[in-house]
Amino acid sequence: MRAALAGVAALSLALTGCGAGDGSTAEQGGTVTVFAAASLTETFTKLGRDFEAAHPGTRVVLNFAGSSALATQITQGAPADVFAAASPATMKTVTDAGDAAGPPAVLARNQLVIAVPQGNPDRVGGLADLARPGVKVALCAAQVPCGTAAKSALDAAGVRLTPATLEQDVKGALAKVKLGEVDAALVYRTDVRAAAGLAAVEFPESARAVNDYPIVVLKHAGNPDGARAFVDHVRSDAGLTVLTAAGFQAPPSR
Repeated sequence: MRAALAGVAALSLALTGCGAGDGSTAEQGGTVTVFAAASLTETFTKLGRDFEAAHPGTRVVLNFAGSSALATQITQGAPADVFAAASPATMKTVTDAGDAAGPPAVLARNQLVIAVPQGNPDRVGGLADLARPGVKVALCAAQVPCGTAAKSALDAAGVRLTPATLEQDVKGALAKVKLGEVDAALVYRTDVRAAAGLAAVEFPESARAVNDYPIVVLKHAGNPDGARAFVDHVRSDAGLTVLTAAGFQAPPSR
């Protein structure tokens, strides 16, 4: 089973890696394999390239997916050096399994918004509007951090709705709005900011559903030195600048 998972992960990484170089480059500086929440796609792609530029001969390979799926892959033996999750709960899956090299650190925070098409044709002004007849809504599945956050926000607002679709990561929910398959989706502020043709509707209950994003070097990292250096880069002032420019909030300790 572990061998099969490793093979699947290797194929996935080959398709999603950024900054890929030839074999000699990887051997000189080493490869840092990073499993990261889907909502970190744009920022970690940039941070990976910046890290490669600062560490010639190093290759950063990125695998993006829902945090819960990534945590399961790690605990089942998929090879990775760093894990960045979209919630402490999904990180706990990895730490409880003994797969972290140390305690995780929070790299940033994120908050939910309602994603709607530009112009907001359905005049969505808050969570209550999502329960109106005829309004189709995409949510993340319950086990995904954005799904857990959405439930917290909806519960805080006293809103009950039946989603048109439940997606396995935040990018999937956002795509449904882009394609016109739904009228709105509950996603992270950073995802709407990175998307063309969409607008964000803020709502007060999102303050009850702020997600901390933890990051950790993994116990079985093939390149532990590179992994620690990458985590340091992400948590540096330069890394925080990239994250906050994308709409993330600074972690509590900063």
